[in-house]
Amino acid sequence: MPSMMIYKFGDIVLVPFPFTDQSSSKKRPAVIISSNSYNQVKPDLIIMAITSQITLPLSLGEWRIMDSSLAGLLKPSVIKPVISTLEKTLVIRKLGQLQESDVQNLKKIIASILG
Repeated sequence: MPSMMIYKFGDIVLVPFPFTDQSSSKKRPAVIISSNSYNQVKPDLIIMAITSQITLPLSLGEWRIMDSSLAGLLKPSVIKPVISTLEKTLVIRKLGQLQESDVQNLKKIIASILG
């Protein structure tokens, strides 16, 4: 997707998400957690991982997305407390966006894992 695209907090994008050991990456959905003002002026995005591998009970920093179809996800999915930064030019495409209640819960999750 062109880097001219303006992304918003809560947008769901398909990206090459890096493994935590930085050895490689895997194409997967992610949610944008950088602010709208940051996204307008910076060449990169701050994102959190999304997975369809749901393990109950959810652990600290995880949130089950309430409306997966609005988010552009094919399966019920969970936001994981795995944060990364990547260039906008690496975004493969925008999939959808979180509904407002999920956005509010995402803000709470970020506060719980970052303080």
